[in-house]
Amino acid sequence: MIAARFLSFVTVGSLLLSLAACSGDEKPGTLQSTDTAVAVTVTTPSGNTTANSITASGQVEAVQTANISTRVMGYITSIPVKVGDAVKAGQLLVSINSTDIQAKRAQTDAMIAQAQAAVESAKKDYDRFTVLYAKQSATAKELDNVTLQYNAAKANLEAAKQMRNEANAQLSYTNITAPFSGIVTQKLMDAGSMATPGMPILTIEQNGSFQVSASVPESQIALLKQGSIADLQIKSTGTTLKGTVAQISQSSQNTGGQYIIKIHIADKDKTGLYAGMYVNVSIPVEKAVTTTVNTNAVLVPLSAIVNKDQLSGVYTVSSNNTAMLRWVRLGNTYGENVEVLSGLAANEKFISSADGKLYNGVPVKIK
Repeated sequence: MIAARFLSFVTVGSLLLSLAACSGDEKPGTLQSTDTAVAVTVTTPSGNTTANSITASGQVEAVQTANISTRVMGYITSIPVKVGDAVKAGQLLVSINSTDIQAKRAQTDAMIAQAQAAVESAKKDYDRFTVLYAKQSATAKELDNVTLQYNAAKANLEAAKQMRNEANAQLSYTNITAPFSGIVTQKLMDAGSMATPGMPILTIEQNGSFQVSASVPESQIALLKQGSIADLQIKSTGTTLKGTVAQISQSSQNTGGQYIIKIHIADKDKTGLYAGMYVNVSIPVEKAVTTTVNTNAVLVPLSAIVNKDQLSGVYTVSSNNTAMLRWVRLGNTYGENVEVLSGLAANEKFISSADGKLYNGVPVKIK
């Protein structure tokens, strides 16, 4: 047994020595790599930028928008429209229970009938005493009393009629119609909900009539004027349109130091636009605009930004001289530069241009 085991160990050892010898005779292979170093240019972020245009971020919006609400309180009985429906001016949008208002109007109708009868009776007395006074068969005091009764009866009749007008007005608020033709964009309540005065029930926007609303800082607002031509880049579609500055707000009291401008879009360019789309606005100006942001801000060229799905990033150079994609969060756009809010330090270099295709791990060499 011992001899057999010793013999097996010797055999295995011999086999391992043979394999080692064979492998030692082989020449080491050369690693084949298709990756070559890509020449790149690195840059440090800047804190200011100069451009011959004013840039801003905006949104497409309808020229006319209305929040539909009611002036009376009551339960909603029906809303015969839904989001996305096209409506015409005067079309019924919301019906509110009006039982109590109809009862009030019936009461005013009864009061009008009663007041009308009182007026007719008072008028007969007035006519009779007028004839008697002319014949000196009634005193002036009696005629004055009858005249006062007649005038009071007419006043009561007029009051009853005005109460009916009020009831009719309230009744009209229970059937809300569209103020203009457009599209239903929001439905905030359903049938059975309690409608209260001033609370929106629906929102409608004028169909096919769009403009762009953008904010401009006070340091640049003086360079703008109505009629200026603006370049509008629709982010979602990538298309670029021309617009005209139609309105410039004269106050920034309620907008945090930003002045709101409205840019008109020609009818021929409105196809495919929807309210709420984000827009990059660029307005050429005669004087160069220097935008200085706070010292902690990071500005990088738009050309250095890499967009993948809904993410944005920039390439940096790792310690191994390879490209490394860094995801960042972007802020405002200033000319050809964009502000990086997070993901890249103010003194950290990034790749601004490359002579080849960049991807994670590709070797790079700095020019």
